[in-house]
Amino acid sequence: MKLKKAHKNKIKSSPADRAVQIAIYVIVGLVGLITLLPFLYIIAGSFATEKELTEKAFFIIPTEVSLNAYNYITRTGEIFRGLKNSIFLTVVGTITNMFFTTTFAYPLSQKDFKGRNVVLNLVIVTMLFSGGMIPTFLVVKNLGLYNSFWSLILLGAVSPFNMIIIKNFFQEIPAELKEAARIDGSNDLGIFVKIILPLSKPVLASISLFYAVGHWNDYFSAMIYLQDPKKETVQIVLRRIVLLAGGIQTDMFDFDILGTPPDKAVKMAATVVATIPILAVYPFVQKFFTKGVMVGAVKG
Repeated sequence: MKLKKAHKNKIKSSPADRAVQIAIYVIVGLVGLITLLPFLYIIAGSFATEKELTEKAFFIIPTEVSLNAYNYITRTGEIFRGLKNSIFLTVVGTITNMFFTTTFAYPLSQKDFKGRNVVLNLVIVTMLFSGGMIPTFLVVKNLGLYNSFWSLILLGAVSPFNMIIIKNFFQEIPAELKEAARIDGSNDLGIFVKIILPLSKPVLASISLFYAVGHWNDYFSAMIYLQDPKKETVQIVLRRIVLLAGGIQTDMFDFDILGTPPDKAVKMAATVVATIPILAVYPFVQKFFTKGVMVGAVKG
C-alpha cells in the first residue's frame, strides 16, 4: 500500500524534462568516454608491440600481446625500489599531513579562540607568497634534512588550502555536541578525538586523498632534495627509464645489458606503473569525496 501511495505521489516528468535528462545523460556519457579512451589506449599500448604502435594511430585491444615493455622496466629491479620508496613517502607523508592539518584547523574553527583572525590572515598570506626555491633549499639543507625522506614529508606538512577546508567543516559541527561533551567532563583533546574527528570522516578522507596524490606524484622535490639513488621515488626511476628508451644515455642503466628499448611501449608502461597504484586508492574514498569537499568549502 505504501509503495502504491508513494508511486501516486511521485511527480511526473514532462516530455521536455525527460528530453533534457536524456540530453544530460548523453553529454555526460560522451565526456566520460572521451576521458576514458586515452587511458584505455595507454594501457593497450603498454601491452602492444613497437611495430603496432608505430603503424596504428589508435587502438583499444592490441593485435599481439607483448610484455616486452614491462620486462624492460622491471629488468633492473630499480622500479620495485622506487615503488617501495614512493609507498613509504605517500603513507607516512599523508599521516603527517593529516596530523598537523587537523590539529591546526581545530583551534581555528573555534570562534572564541583569541587571535584567530590574525592567524588566519597569516595563513592566507602563505597562499599568496612563498619563500622561493633557493631559500627553501637553504632552509632544508641547514636543518639537516637534505637527502632525507623528511625533506619531502615535512616541507609541505600543512597545506593552507586544505587546512581551511577542514576548518570550515569543523565549524559546521553543532556546538551543542561540544557543550554536551564538556558537561560530561571531556576536555578539548577528548572532544577533538571522540567527537570532531569521527564526525569529519568525509572531509578527512577527501583531504587525505589530495595529500596522498600529491606525495605520489611529487617529482620535482624528489629530484632536488634526494641525491642517493637508493632513496629515489618511482617517478625519478621511471624518468630514467623513459630517457633511456628515448635513446638518451643515463648513468643508471646500460644499453648493452638491457638491449634495444621499445620506446613508445616503455613510455606507456611507465605511465601505467605511475598511475595505477594511486588510482586504485580512489574507489575506497569516492563515497566521501564529493560530500567532504563541498561541505567544507561552503562557508568560511
